[in-house]
Amino acid sequence: MSATQGSLSGLRVVEIGTSVAAPFGTQILGDMGAEVIKVERLGTGDDTRSWNPPSWSGESIAFMSFNRNKKSLALDYKSDEGREVLTRLLASADVLVQNLRPGALAKAGFSAEMLRKLNPRLIIADLSGFGHTGPRAAQPAYDPLLQAYSGIVSITGEDGGEPVRVPVSLLDMGTGMWMVISVYEALRRRDASGVGSHVQLSLLQTALTWMTSPMIGQAAGNPAPARLGSGFRGVVPYGAFPTSDGHVFISAGNDSLWLRLLGAIGAEDLDEREGFKTNPERNVRRPEVIAALSERTSAFTLDEIVPLLEKAGVPHSPVNTVDRVFKDPQVKAIGMMQSLPHPVVADLQVMNLPMTFDGAYPELRTPPPALGEGADEVLGSLGYDAEAIDALAESGVVKVDPRT
Repeated sequence: MSATQGSLSGLRVVEIGTSVAAPFGTQILGDMGAEVIKVERLGTGDDTRSWNPPSWSGESIAFMSFNRNKKSLALDYKSDEGREVLTRLLASADVLVQNLRPGALAKAGFSAEMLRKLNPRLIIADLSGFGHTGPRAAQPAYDPLLQAYSGIVSITGEDGGEPVRVPVSLLDMGTGMWMVISVYEALRRRDASGVGSHVQLSLLQTALTWMTSPMIGQAAGNPAPARLGSGFRGVVPYGAFPTSDGHVFISAGNDSLWLRLLGAIGAEDLDEREGFKTNPERNVRRPEVIAALSERTSAFTLDEIVPLLEKAGVPHSPVNTVDRVFKDPQVKAIGMMQSLPHPVVADLQVMNLPMTFDGAYPELRTPPPALGEGADEVLGSLGYDAEAIDALAESGVVKVDPRT
């Protein structure tokens, strides 16, 4: 095994999913070496194929972000022939990951009970929005809705401002990550018992996990957290402060760092103000401290203040825009962005998994597939010969490799 070849090589994963949560999780499994077969709707495929713009050479960036190292099987599994194809596929699989509408797969004839009888070794990972029990269990959900429902939106943004969500797929991608962890645990259990597990995950459970400290605070009887913008409860100053051409994030987590900060920007007089000397005092006078410090930081450009803070040993960061992050030398040094040959996008770059093994990132084998790309290979592995595959394609049950 090479340094980059994943330990899941030889494992067959079937994804019946769409959007972000299931596709991101199965992409991780694919990066770890698994064979991932993405079962998609005929005609349109995964919803993210049409999330466009943004695009790259006409290809959806959202789809390309979450679907490398996969084969696509566009299949009408509600037809008799398609149901037989999916039955054979799941009988051959090690893992099934699905995030369809609650109950949709069972309604099509593939309940968890049926699957456990079909393939006792199958690990079934069901991803939902609100969880699998309770009054909202049957409701579909999206990442921003669960950010709002779980309280994340209530503590994001400025006090008195409009509700603000975290503008990345925080819960979808987080749930995909938890799914991968659960699959590794289920594989270890299967090694011991010989049988698979039925794993259930949800965006709400992921959200509540990210909200661990605020929720425990509620259990202890503390008030709900205030909205502090970029600030942090318990530490002042901590957050984004204006410069003449942007913002710099400063974290002065103790009184020693507070003094270093003031010395760096020539604002030692602020320590003499009433209520500014210690962190507990500064917390009480948070708005006043922030206003006074903001006035001083505004006198500098980013290029002027960053070296001063660095020399003084004050934790800080410029508030970078995405274009600056993309060009940043530290970002380039760690090699997270990697080229991946693609038949349509000549210079495609994708994001590696955030881990290396003996200095190497997991292997990126294939680009995100076109709809139906890889179907003939998958069907052949299930016992269908060329004539049978052609018949399935002609009857509209499957769509086969448009790029071959």
